[in-house]
Amino acid sequence: MALATVLLAAVGLAGGDGGAEFDYRKLSGIIIPGFASTQLRAWSVLDCPYSPFDFNPLDSVWLDTAKLFSAVNCWLKCMLLEPYNQTDHPECKSRPDSGLSAITELDPGYITGPLSSVWKEWVKWCVEFGIEANAIIAVPYDWRLPPSMLEERDLYFHKLKLTFETALKLRGGPSLVFAHSMGNNVFRYFLEWLKLEIAPKHYIQWLDEHIHAYFAVGAPLLGSTEAVRAALSGTTFGLPVSEGTARLMFNAFGSSLWLMPFSKYCKADNIYWKHFFEGKVCCPHRQQCDEAEYTSEYSGWPTDLVIIEVPSVRDMGAYPSIMDITENITSSMECGKPTLLSFSAREVSDGTLFKTIEDYDPQIKALVYQLEKYYQGDPVLNPLTPWERPPIKNVFCIYGIDSKTEVGYYFAPSGKPYPDNWIITDIIYEFEGSLLSRSGNSVSGKPNNSSGDGTVSYNSLSWCKNWLGPKVNITRAPQAEHDGSDLQTVMNIDHHHGQDILPNMTRSPHVKYITYYEDAESLPGWRTAVWELDKANHRNIVRMPVLMRELWLEMWHDMHPESKSKFVTKAFRGPLRNEDCRWDYAKARCGFPEHCEYRYIFGDVHLGMSCRLKNTSTNLLQQYL
Repeated sequence: MALATVLLAAVGLAGGDGGAEFDYRKLSGIIIPGFASTQLRAWSVLDCPYSPFDFNPLDSVWLDTAKLFSAVNCWLKCMLLEPYNQTDHPECKSRPDSGLSAITELDPGYITGPLSSVWKEWVKWCVEFGIEANAIIAVPYDWRLPPSMLEERDLYFHKLKLTFETALKLRGGPSLVFAHSMGNNVFRYFLEWLKLEIAPKHYIQWLDEHIHAYFAVGAPLLGSTEAVRAALSGTTFGLPVSEGTARLMFNAFGSSLWLMPFSKYCKADNIYWKHFFEGKVCCPHRQQCDEAEYTSEYSGWPTDLVIIEVPSVRDMGAYPSIMDITENITSSMECGKPTLLSFSAREVSDGTLFKTIEDYDPQIKALVYQLEKYYQGDPVLNPLTPWERPPIKNVFCIYGIDSKTEVGYYFAPSGKPYPDNWIITDIIYEFEGSLLSRSGNSVSGKPNNSSGDGTVSYNSLSWCKNWLGPKVNITRAPQAEHDGSDLQTVMNIDHHHGQDILPNMTRSPHVKYITYYEDAESLPGWRTAVWELDKANHRNIVRMPVLMRELWLEMWHDMHPESKSKFVTKAFRGPLRNEDCRWDYAKARCGFPEHCEYRYIFGDVHLGMSCRLKNTSTNLLQQYL
C-alpha cells in the first residue's frame, strides 16, 4: 500500500542519523487484554455423553459456542474453578492460549468470528501501517484467577517482566503498554509486584528503560457495579446460558472480585513499606478511610450500589456490625415484613454486603473467603483501593463517556435455590449527568457530570483525572476527520485534586467529540493525558478507528526528532487510510482533495469506496509535528 510506504519512509527520518534518542522502529507494543478476552484451551481428555462433541487437549473452551450449545455440562467442567482454592475440575482443566491469536477472535468462524472479535481490528491496523510482526506482543493470561494465583500457578508476572526485557533486547527500545478493562488491574498489580522483585533504587530505572508509555483504555479504576450484579444475579454477556449459570461461573472465578467497586476515600496500608521495614508481610492489609468516607454519602459514587430486601427475622450473629441497625429497623415493623438494607461501595469491598446476606445464601461464604484471602490478605497489594499515578513517563488514560450505565441495583429473594435465589427488582442508571431508574421511581444520589461507557461508571473511569496536575490544557475536537473549524481549546485551567474538571465548551448536536486533558508541566519529564470519547462503548473501544488513529499520531509525534510541542496537535485530522476518504456530495468530489482522489477499482459499489489516498501524499504526517 502506498500509505505504508510513505509512513515507513517518514519513520526513516527518525532513524540512526542522530536526530532522535530512539526511533519508532525500536518500539514494541505489549497488549494486556481484559476480563474474558483471552482464549482458553482444554488440557484434558473429557468424554461428553449424549453429545457429538468431546474435549481433547488444545480444543477451544473459551469460547466454543458449538460445544456450549450441545454439551454445556461438559463445557462447565472445563471452565469452572474450585471457589476456595482456584484449582481445576477433577475431570477437565483449561489453560490460556498464547500469542496474538489468543486475543484477536475468541471464537473464530464465519459468523462467530466477527461477533467475538476483540483485538483483531487493532492488529489489522498495525499491519496496515507497516508495523513489524515481532513488534506487537500479546500477553494473555488466565482471566479466571485472582492476582496472586496468576503468579503462584503460572508465574505470569515473572513472564511479563521477561517479555519487557526481551522486547528491549529484540528491538532496542522501550515498549508501549496497551491495557484494556481488567488488563489495567493486571498491569497495576505487576507494577506493585515489580517493586518487591527488584532492588528499590533500580525500580524507576527499570520502568524508564522498558516502558515508554502506558495507555489505560477503559480502566475500572474504582471498580464496576456490574461485578455486583454478576455476583448476586448473573450477567450472561450475550452467551446462550441462563443468568444462574452465569452467576455460578462468575462466583467460581477468584478474579471476579477484582472488578468489585470500592470507595475512593479508603486506602490500605503501604505494603511496600511493611515489606522492607517490618520484615516479612504476614498480615492482611488494614483499610484506613478518610473522614470524608463518613461525612459524605455513597463513598464517592453517585448513589448506594446495592439496596437488598432481606427477611426481618434471622440469626443476627452472622454479621454483628450491623446488628443494632437491623434491630432498630425491625423493632418497629410487623413480624415477617422484609427489611431493605443499603450498601455503599466501601461496604461492598470490605465484605459487609456479603457477610450480611450469607445467612440467606450459603454460597456467599466462598466470596467472603476469596475476598479475605486473595484481596484483603494479598501479600503484594490490596487491589480494592484507589490507584495512584503509575511512575511511568507517559500515561494516557482513555475511556468512553455519556452512555447509559448501571450504577445501582435493588435485589430481593426469589424463593428459588442457588444460583437463582436473588432477583433484580430495579436498576439505577446514570445517563448524561442524571440518575434514573428502570422502574421510573425517583433516585436519591449525586449524579456525575457525565455518564460512563455502558459498563463502568464515569466516576470510576475518570479517577485518573486525579493524576493530572494543578494546571491542565483542555481541547475538544470532533472524532471524525476535520479541518479544525470546530476545535475548542482552553489553556492552563485550574485543577484541584479530588475534583472533576468541567470544560466550559459547547457541543454541536449529532457530533461526537474527543475531549483531551493534558498536563506536561507538573512533573518534569513526565506527561499525563486523559482522553474522553463521546459514546465509546466499553467493550468496543479498542476496535474504534478513531482511537487507533489518535494513538498512532501521538506516537508518531513523540518519536519524531522535529516535533515541536509536548503533545500532538489537534488542529487538523486528515485521512490516514483509504477508508478515511469520503465522497463530498455537496461538492461532487472526494473530501480532503489535497489528500484524497477519485480512483475507481473494480468492485467498488459506491462513490465513497472509490475515494482513495493520493500516491504522492508524502507530507501526510508532517503537519502533526
